[in-house]
Amino acid sequence: MENKDFSAGIKAGLSIAIGYFPVALTFGLLAKTAGLSLIEATAMSLFVYAGASQYIALSLITAAVNPFVIVINTFIVNIRHFLMTASLNEKTLPEKRSIKAIYAFGITDETFSVLATTKDKKISTAYIFGVTTIAYASWVIFTALGHVIGANLPLFLQAAMSIALYAMFVGLLVPSMKGNRKVVSLAGLAAAIQSFFYFTELLSTGWAILVSTLAASIVIEMIYANYAKKKSQYMTEEEGL
Repeated sequence: MENKDFSAGIKAGLSIAIGYFPVALTFGLLAKTAGLSLIEATAMSLFVYAGASQYIALSLITAAVNPFVIVINTFIVNIRHFLMTASLNEKTLPEKRSIKAIYAFGITDETFSVLATTKDKKISTAYIFGVTTIAYASWVIFTALGHVIGANLPLFLQAAMSIALYAMFVGLLVPSMKGNRKVVSLAGLAAAIQSFFYFTELLSTGWAILVSTLAASIVIEMIYANYAKKKSQYMTEEEGL
């Protein structure tokens, strides 16, 4: 039964593995142009395993930001994983905490989406390991492959690839902004705060990004929470009439 569930998980996670190909390949290539060795780039994917956070960390490494600040930024960006794993915990079969801690490492936005939409009432541990293993292996292998490809590119192309990091951020942001005013507001406010710190030089690059992210998130969330509260009160008053 476990082997069958594991195979089913591998099959379900195959689409994720294929989807990781261009993103992980690009990360490996950019890691090479940023000065990371093959071992360093692969180790980042092995131990961090967080797409957007790795790209952010790469930009901070390029800017020679303090390692502690890079770790804090990565933690802030990945806080959502606490909510993901807490949600999945309600759908999984009973298991030892040590085992759950292992497969929780493999939970990403994509694996969470696949596991959260599983039709079965309870998800087996073997199935989760199947989904996360194929996705994780894909990310690590394609990162290494991207680095190897980058190492064999002409030097002028390696230098030109540094702009691709910013293009990647734009590519990640723009789709999520379509039809979502909250994301647009969040991105706009964060950009404004970051610009303020950049031109005034009150904070270093790493701390400026950290403060901008937290401040924008808190302000926008407070605004939307207040709006939702007022809307609820208005609806209650309307029903009372």
